[in-house]
Amino acid sequence: MSIRLIIADDHQVVRKGLTFFLQTQNEMEIIGEASSGKEVLELLKKNEVDVVLLDVQMPTMDGVETTKAIRSQFENVKILMLTSFSDYDSVIPAIKAGANGYQLKDIDPIQLAESIRKVYQGETAIDAKAAAHLFAHVNGTNETMEDQKLDDLTNRELDVLKEIREGKSNKEIAADLFITEKTVKTHVSNLLSKLELHDRTQAALYAVKHLKK
Repeated sequence: MSIRLIIADDHQVVRKGLTFFLQTQNEMEIIGEASSGKEVLELLKKNEVDVVLLDVQMPTMDGVETTKAIRSQFENVKILMLTSFSDYDSVIPAIKAGANGYQLKDIDPIQLAESIRKVYQGETAIDAKAAAHLFAHVNGTNETMEDQKLDDLTNRELDVLKEIREGKSNKEIAADLFITEKTVKTHVSNLLSKLELHDRTQAALYAVKHLKK
């Protein structure tokens, strides 16, 4: 097995350091180095390449733009982003553009080689810090979405949801809120629809998780 690589970074010292180490890996072959996205595309047109090791921040054509171009022209080429930035705003554009992996430049060389092998084999290799930022954002977004759903409920629907959380029947809810069972049924139907739930059991679990006591 031979993994043919392009190393792209606008800093020559970084490129040379990566090349020096990766050449020690028996199955890895450095096809070329590039200092810009344009140079990456030119190398890809002239050579068979398996993996591009790609910096995110480069002049003229950055890593995300280069990734999109690679995806549109060389769909079988794998892309491993190598950068100094682990924040959400840096990771997500790269992943959406089609990167197969995302690692930080301070990665241990042995781990970098393993990440290259993973993306070459069709697996994903994402730095732990970057993954943590992704999960934190996703969780925060989900909570925000649930807050918005609850804001769509009327005060009476919230009252009914709280009663459902306590495991009460429609008859008991009607008695507690001084409304008819038919009105309770209407409120239950409306809140299930607004919260995108299927039944009272889901509503009770939802209320336990998202409603404040």
